[in-house]
Amino acid sequence: MNTRNLLLAAALAVTVSATAQKTAGGGISQQMLATIEKAQPDNTGNAACRALTNAIATNAIDDLARNRANAGPIDTQFSVETPKQSITDQKSSGRCWMFSAMNALRSDFSHQHADSLTVELSQDYLFFYDQLEKCNLMLQGVLDTAKEPMENERVRFFFQHPIGDGGTYCGLVDLAPKYGAVPAEVFPETYSAENTAKMRQLITSKLREYGLELRRMVADKKKADATAKRKTEMLGEIYRMLTLTLGDPVKEFTYAFKDKSGKTRTEAKRYTPQSFYAELTGGRQLEGSFIMVMNDPRREYHKTYEVEWDRHTYDGTNWKYLNLPMEEIEQLAIAQLKDGRKLYSSYDVGKQLDRKRGYADTENFDYGALMATTFPMTKAERIATFDSGSTHAMTLTAVDLDAQGKPLKWKVENSWGTASGANGYIIMSARWFREYMFRLVVDKQYVSETLLKEYEQKPVMVMPEDPLFQEDI
Repeated sequence: MNTRNLLLAAALAVTVSATAQKTAGGGISQQMLATIEKAQPDNTGNAACRALTNAIATNAIDDLARNRANAGPIDTQFSVETPKQSITDQKSSGRCWMFSAMNALRSDFSHQHADSLTVELSQDYLFFYDQLEKCNLMLQGVLDTAKEPMENERVRFFFQHPIGDGGTYCGLVDLAPKYGAVPAEVFPETYSAENTAKMRQLITSKLREYGLELRRMVADKKKADATAKRKTEMLGEIYRMLTLTLGDPVKEFTYAFKDKSGKTRTEAKRYTPQSFYAELTGGRQLEGSFIMVMNDPRREYHKTYEVEWDRHTYDGTNWKYLNLPMEEIEQLAIAQLKDGRKLYSSYDVGKQLDRKRGYADTENFDYGALMATTFPMTKAERIATFDSGSTHAMTLTAVDLDAQGKPLKWKVENSWGTASGANGYIIMSARWFREYMFRLVVDKQYVSETLLKEYEQKPVMVMPEDPLFQEDI
């Protein structure tokens, strides 16, 4: 055997040996498989087990795990409830954060006018600029990290997540003062606004292409003004793609406010999106008027945290929150609801939700009994293992309190249309709320001085890859 063959044989032997060691140490060996199989119950001749196996194999798990003892009528009476408004529908898009934020915003407008005026806002309009700003955030982020290798964690972050539908309340705070707002009838939804997947796929591909080009320009030592000029040209192409899919943003329009019956209550006026937003808010600045609180039992309470790079605009604000126990978050929510004002809030809505009834409760489905096992993880453990996290924003509208002022149940206005849940609403038991509610946006006037001071402490910086910091979609 020549030297080359000897070397190949030796390399092969080492590889086989290493593979054998891996299999023996951690893989599923035949012996292990036999042990696993032996541990399975012997259901031979057990008609009940055969019936259960057949049922699970041919039916939806939720239908079989539904807890009949918890399937009775739902109490729909609430001791504290804000005025109802029209239900919105985000369709096949991840814009729940925008719908929830705008639902709270238009509710505040009605509240300011003693509920005599109402308005539905265009999500499509502000979504246009949200997408444009996120494209700039990605491209500028690529420029800022252009000297780092592609394997760098931040570089991967920008290329892996160039753009998305999701977000947080901070997006409205950064976008609306800059670009304004318009009524839904002035700038209605397009197909791509309601079905964002293909548009997002095409723009994502374009951004990755542009990101590589900008990195090459930096590697070739192009001047900063040349890369800035090229980035502007790239955004011009993105802008054109957005106008084709979402429409060309309106610059001026005429509008008169109506009441809930549809009757016109004000004289028609000429607006820009910015002047309309100013009238909508009464000139009140959203920035600095609220705090975001969150329940993350993994981290120290009464500390402020900031999520790096979790923002909608490059020059905007990162998502910052004060971590509080659920009992304190509940009291903040109750205070604002008692004043007739809705709140932006977010949840892990996929857990224990009975979609047909619009009811969320920890006892809706008994998966453990169906699968002959248990699911004992705590809220902190579920977060740490990516088993649970904030995934969907909804507008908190009501709470039912007992004689001692403790919450019995809550109600949210969802953005899945009136055919979803209880005519567009979801009722949540107090125990479900504590397990699967995560963040809340509260006006500062309902927050104690102690908590406001805690919110202003220097935040602990955390990474956007953290399992809890998923965008609301």
